[in-house]
Amino acid sequence: MALLLVDIEKYIGGAPLWREVLRAKMPEMDVRIWPEAGEPADIEYLAFMRTDFSKLPHFPNLQAMFSRSAGVEEFVDDPTLPKVPLGKIEPPGGDPMMTEYVVMHVLRLHRDMPGYEAAQKRREWRRVRIVRPEERRIGFLGLGLMAKAPALVLRSLGFPVSAWVRNPRDEPEIPIFHGWGQLERFLNQTDIAVCLLPLTRETEGIFSARTFAMMPPGAMLVNVGRGRHVVEADLVAALDSGQLSYAALDALWPEPLPPESPLWLHPKVTVMPHVARRPTVEQLVTEIAKNIRSLEAGGRLLQEIDMTLGY
Repeated sequence: MALLLVDIEKYIGGAPLWREVLRAKMPEMDVRIWPEAGEPADIEYLAFMRTDFSKLPHFPNLQAMFSRSAGVEEFVDDPTLPKVPLGKIEPPGGDPMMTEYVVMHVLRLHRDMPGYEAAQKRREWRRVRIVRPEERRIGFLGLGLMAKAPALVLRSLGFPVSAWVRNPRDEPEIPIFHGWGQLERFLNQTDIAVCLLPLTRETEGIFSARTFAMMPPGAMLVNVGRGRHVVEADLVAALDSGQLSYAALDALWPEPLPPESPLWLHPKVTVMPHVARRPTVEQLVTEIAKNIRSLEAGGRLLQEIDMTLGY
């Protein structure tokens, strides 16, 4: 039984650390690192990140693959992608780094820290009405692994929290809106929108002039999804008109953001270089091991990606 790492070690940790952690957690596993794959028939599992599959040989006994990428939009249409089950390798309870990051930005916008920072630069002793948590409605677009934990933290702080998802579901603690027919009603009652959606053909450009107009005047946006969820020109226009009052963007398009982008110096925008979270090799190997053991016991991948849906 062999696991092949393809490029994932280049982006996270380095090959020696991957070998060390895998040896500790899965001593029975034969670990190989591309391009030293050995006999292709030995490879049963493959973990990758940002990989050109056309350069890989055929692995006749491949059972499953694991993607570090949060989404599959970069390779979902690649005809050379092996036709085996594909799984995410994310902690099932979310990542504390993502939780702290989302909560940090929501609280920063809620308490109008950008306004106070601007006042400090003007040497202005600015005292304005402070909005109570119960007056600020937080709406999550997407309520998956990474979104639910910060949503519950914000709810515990007294914020009204709701979520918009693709299909109806039961969430006893969070009111749910679902489907495109309920998006406008959801946005109508969202003062700070937090985007943690996957990027699909349907969700690309979901934040545009049309949807910004659905939000209450002065609403705010925290995008931790994908840069292509936001139409940049429409965002700038909404900020300039006052329809939106602020945007905190961790995901942008393209990345790195070009120097000529108007977002860099816009007074109502925070640009972050895609740093919401960084999983550790320990976290990733733990999830790979859980998934392989599930498969070896006759079960399924724990977080299998539906390639037709794109997440």
